Amino acid sequence: MTEFLFIFNNVMLPIAIIVLIGYVVQLRFKLDRVTLAKLMINYIMPVFIFMNIFDADIDFALLVYVLLFLILYAGLTFVITYLAGRAMGLDYGHQILFTNSNLFYNAGNYGVPVNDLVFRSDPYAMSIQIMMVFFQNMFAYSYGVVSLRSADSGKLKALLGYFKMPIFYGLILGLIFNFFDIGIPGALYTAFDYVRDAMIGTVLFILGAQIAGISFRRIRVSSIIASAMRLVAGPLLTILLLLLFRLDGVVAQAVLITTAMPAAVNSSIIAQQYSDDPEYAAEIVMFSTLFSVITVPMVIYIALNVF
Repeated sequence: MTEFLFIFNNVMLPIAIIVLIGYVVQLRFKLDRVTLAKLMINYIMPVFIFMNIFDADIDFALLVYVLLFLILYAGLTFVITYLAGRAMGLDYGHQILFTNSNLFYNAGNYGVPVNDLVFRSDPYAMSIQIMMVFFQNMFAYSYGVVSLRSADSGKLKALLGYFKMPIFYGLILGLIFNFFDIGIPGALYTAFDYVRDAMIGTVLFILGAQIAGISFRRIRVSSIIASAMRLVAGPLLTILLLLLFRLDGVVAQAVLITTAMPAAVNSSIIAQQYSDDPEYAAEIVMFSTLFSVITVPMVIYIALNVF
């Protein structure tokens, strides 16, 4: 119990405070959330990803192994949530939203700060986290868009649009510079390091502002079930797969903690553009984010003590 409280006070509480500040400021001043998102996607996150990949001692074979793990995890999650949705009698549109909310977890805005605090800014742990962020972003803007009803041109535009995002090139350049041991000028390194240091507080603030912009008018039982599956069933499946893959140490810990994250805000954003009932996705994001304050510290405790 003491260790759980320590995790809650030193990991979750600082995160919750910054998210709450972003939430309150957004309600009070009505900031332009689109501009905030552009700031994160086009400036802070690409530099953060590049610097952490650049500085990390990467085992490239292990990263490929982790990606294969994540693909299998996504496939099994799809099957489980699809069957659960069918059992509840959800219609096609809500079935897709129910499934997507479990496939797309908040590895970026939420998962990165948690990783940074749990592993005390360990570049190796962060390199695993960044690969999960990359996988989640690609998956969300490929399958996540295609799975919902939209015009073919809209799907293609969204898919191609991801490869124009600076996040993608931050990752690729980071891997190239790391693999070939390419140096960067001292002044540039210092400038990028300043941006990296600003990342955690900024993305958590933006997460709070994004949540403040989510609205819904009713509560549906299936959205609570979806939240429970994301926060409880998701980590349980990860534990089984980690034991099957015989992964342990920092890699297993980072993967387990990240797959315990709540539903990604991206799932709500995509639903707003392509779904007939975006409020349903918003419900799941809200409930899973609120309940994660309790479940994520538990998963962190399990990860650090089992793996």
